[in-house]
Amino acid sequence: MIVEEIMKKEVITLSKSDIIAKAKLLMFENRIRHLPVIDEKLAVVGLITRSDIYRNILADGDENRTLVGEVMNRDVITGHPLDFVEEVSTIFFEHKIGCLPIVKDEKLVGIITETDMLHTLVQLTGANQPGSQLEIRVPNKTGMLSEVAAIIKQRKVNILSVLVYPSTDELHKTLVFRVQTMNPLVLIEDLNAHHYDVQWPRIPGVTHE
Repeated sequence: MIVEEIMKKEVITLSKSDIIAKAKLLMFENRIRHLPVIDEKLAVVGLITRSDIYRNILADGDENRTLVGEVMNRDVITGHPLDFVEEVSTIFFEHKIGCLPIVKDEKLVGIITETDMLHTLVQLTGANQPGSQLEIRVPNKTGMLSEVAAIIKQRKVNILSVLVYPSTDELHKTLVFRVQTMNPLVLIEDLNAHHYDVQWPRIPGVTHE
């Protein structure tokens, strides 16, 4: 999935010459916490957050006289519409940011927030759909994903999503399947019959050790 598919294209912005009071009002009216600051060519020149505004007020600043350009963050991290969502999530994590302005041809074309990222993660993992989760520890070698998926396919159970996690050692990995069934017992029995280590759910007397 690419950023263009999830970004908000209607972006509320400010200019450096706007006053802090305007930024505060826009955030309140639109229930947002971040506002990109652009110039006359739509290029991103800064970013102002709710924290920046509160910090200015606490410092006895006059929100009706202080300009956005005086308190905005000038070192703004941006993304591109064709960036992969998975890669962008790393940027959010590493830089501890709450939003990412999206730029194309040096012009602001959209924005994504940490809330957008969380919502997308829920969709990608299928956690918002009825189903069950299976966690299977397998040897870290080629073909394991297709082998386990084939066992699930035999039961005609739809796979909603698949994730692969590193295990506690380099010799194994954990496959996490979100499957469209509320009763995964028969799948667990099939997997155990093929000597796969089902980590979750663990059912007494059934889960393979």
